[in-house]
Amino acid sequence: MFSNHNQNSLNYPGHTIDTLALSKTFLSNVFAWMFLGMLATAGTAWIFADNASLMALLVTDTDMTAVGWIVIFAPFAFVLLLGFGYQKLSSSMMVVIFVAYAVLMGMSLSFIFLMYELGSIATTFAITAGMFGGMALLGYTTRTDLTKFGSILIMALIGIIIATVVNMLILRSSMMDYVISLLGVLIFTGLTAYDVQKLKRIGSQVEQASEDGRKLTIMGALTLYLDFINLFLFLLRFLGNRK
Repeated sequence: MFSNHNQNSLNYPGHTIDTLALSKTFLSNVFAWMFLGMLATAGTAWIFADNASLMALLVTDTDMTAVGWIVIFAPFAFVLLLGFGYQKLSSSMMVVIFVAYAVLMGMSLSFIFLMYELGSIATTFAITAGMFGGMALLGYTTRTDLTKFGSILIMALIGIIIATVVNMLILRSSMMDYVISLLGVLIFTGLTAYDVQKLKRIGSQVEQASEDGRKLTIMGALTLYLDFINLFLFLLRFLGNRK
């Protein structure tokens, strides 16, 4: 819906500067909220990993606690709430849900500090930031329409989600896990470029100060946040040194 209309508007004399300015402002707001979410996640993860009492709420010496399981699965519910509740939720409520989601993700990701060495986590994060930044820049600057490319990646993403569930419950193959991780890196690398281009087009057509504009900003931040987090986790499987 946004693609064809936006491509035409960018070619009209007198509209190029306006649409580019709108896109730039919209994306700036999206990235600002995304980075805020990342900070909330990173800060929460570090606080929990550095505090034995807090970690004891999530995991024991032999198993995860009930709170730990809730923390693992609650973020999925928050994503569904934002997606399906978009029309009914106010922009202010979406901000609250997004921040709460980022904090819950931080609690969930605190487990990686128990599994991987701190140095390898930092290195993987830096590599992820570089890859994400490069693909975001590509998505913003390229004139190639990535719509069909993005559709293929989304279908591939659904495929690896199904493959992950099957491998966890039935196959339990380390080779399959390796293949899934490799595909995950490729898919979320490509989705970063696709999502940035999509958001650039949306930004050229939305009223920034409107209620809908604020809601789209939060949804855009969530989309890029998920791209970054998933790319980081898949890369960590390759680059992380286990304790």
